[in-house]
Amino acid sequence: MQLSHAATALASALAFAAVSATVPTTIVSPSAGDRTVVSGSTPEWATPQAKVGSTDSSTVRHVQVALALRDEGAAAKLAAAVSTPGNPAHGKFLTEQQFTDRFGPTDTAVSQVRDWLTREGVTVTGVSGNKHLIDAQATTGSLERAFGATLSKYRSRIAGRVETLIAPDSPITIPRELRGTVTAVLGLDDSAMAIQPQHTAPSATTEQHCSRWWGDQNNTDVPQKYPAGAQSNSLCGYTGTSVRAMYGLGSDDRGDGTTIGIVGAYNSATVVDDTNRAAPQLGIPALADGQYSAVLPQGGFTDQDQCNPDSWAGEQTLDVQATHTIAPNAKIRYYAATTCLGGLYDSVNQAVTDNVADVISLSWGNADGENSLTPAARDQFNSVALQAAIQGQSITVSSGDAGTNETLAGHPTASFPASTPWVTAVGGTSVGLDSANKPVVVSGWENSGNTLSGDQWVPQSDADGPFAGGGGGGTSALYDEPDWQAGVVPGSVANGHRAVPDVAALADGYTGMLVGQTVNGQFGLGSFGGTSVASPLIAGLSADAQQIRGGRGGLLTPALYSMHDGITDVTPQKAGVWTPTMHSVAGATVPGAEGSYLVDFDARPQSLQSAQGWDNVTGVGTPAPGFVAALAAG
Repeated sequence: MQLSHAATALASALAFAAVSATVPTTIVSPSAGDRTVVSGSTPEWATPQAKVGSTDSSTVRHVQVALALRDEGAAAKLAAAVSTPGNPAHGKFLTEQQFTDRFGPTDTAVSQVRDWLTREGVTVTGVSGNKHLIDAQATTGSLERAFGATLSKYRSRIAGRVETLIAPDSPITIPRELRGTVTAVLGLDDSAMAIQPQHTAPSATTEQHCSRWWGDQNNTDVPQKYPAGAQSNSLCGYTGTSVRAMYGLGSDDRGDGTTIGIVGAYNSATVVDDTNRAAPQLGIPALADGQYSAVLPQGGFTDQDQCNPDSWAGEQTLDVQATHTIAPNAKIRYYAATTCLGGLYDSVNQAVTDNVADVISLSWGNADGENSLTPAARDQFNSVALQAAIQGQSITVSSGDAGTNETLAGHPTASFPASTPWVTAVGGTSVGLDSANKPVVVSGWENSGNTLSGDQWVPQSDADGPFAGGGGGGTSALYDEPDWQAGVVPGSVANGHRAVPDVAALADGYTGMLVGQTVNGQFGLGSFGGTSVASPLIAGLSADAQQIRGGRGGLLTPALYSMHDGITDVTPQKAGVWTPTMHSVAGATVPGAEGSYLVDFDARPQSLQSAQGWDNVTGVGTPAPGFVAALAAG
């Protein structure tokens, strides 16, 4: 079924465009009148050197004015208390209404901001249920006047590409009486262009080359770099039966009575049919009537030319089939963003405000790590994630597919929103199962590429050296170390800051998961990888744990860091796969032509590698048999 939420009014947009041509833009400086600056409102890439021109004042932009929580410090303390095993408040979650009544903006604050926007010629099109976001739209000229800053064009490298982006050329301002009420205005800049799905492209390896299980096929015509049993052809992709066996799930682990939320951009019209068509081949049940629902924007979708909807459709399909594999009886509720340019955070807020989903999976992130988004925008996500934790909702987030992110960002950086302390950051593993679905190889997902030259394997020397994709990890430059990481994450790594990831699951596309999808009218199965696989797998396991527990678990990390059973400590294994094609991974440069390649597992192609205890590839480790019961008991 399809549900809907408030959307933009087209008639208002046309009216704005008609008026703006005759009204010159007059910018109010911070010193003019009684104004105050909204801190953190300009992205770091909007520098004078990068400025290339002005914007069209008649262009209509949709923005969201974010309002502050009341007593966010008390909210943070409550979120930690209700999430921490052993705390007297553990599990005593608030409803969405209780949260809003206690911590949400007041009706008076909403009215003040709405009235001010209206006076400035900005049309308010809606208010979120938790009163955190006020949706509005206006021409660029009207927005410039309202927020006291000129919107300009910049040429900057973002997500590995040079793009023309729009941003304020100075901090925005608001009336002084709204200081402390308005904390950000989302949509005034194009930072969201850095947000990407975190999955690798389906394998192009043909069936005659790929291995159904580890070692089923092994090309002996190439040098055997690893001992017998440690080298295999790349896998065709695991079925649902194998993935369930990978984590020791029994027939009773089905996510009964739970709802898993998925947030993405756009919407695949074939996702249910694809899942049901793939089900018998993957060994999972078909979706029951009403088991899947989608919350779609009433006004449709925008910015398709900039957002690659096909990639988002693949992400949606992957997320649905991964969660359904692990928790086949859980309901799935998909929240579709209008656009990848800022709409995703609105959809996350919708999922949290609805408070229907018990666990929410986000298989996307900022391709530039923590860099590109404005501080104010990051703070808004944190406020929403904080509300989710207080309501008992778990949020799992892919840690990224570019390792340290240095190829994209220019320096090592953790990924956002995985780095926020109010989510569970999910890293990746490479997994080789035998024909009986028993593990032969389990390593951290950090791949190194080698090319056959004569009779020798030569490490690839692309712009990023041999790096061929791997789970994101590192230390946040923004957030302090949460209590549950203290004493577990080595002090030399954390240095008093939040470290990621927290846990890991299957992510290596060379040992990936089979997904059924219709592309250009043709249905087929392909092996998907990336931490986009790992996040929904952990979300499904959380739903299975809730089934046992009989209630929500909230933020997963305090329980994960206190677990002693059901976790495999991942350490490097000398193993690898042969493949005739290298997989395309955002943030990694690999050969594009067919050839003869060997991919080394977890051989430290950058600076990340799994290790005994917590590490910045797999966190505390990867789920093992008994994980669901241990998480339920936490």
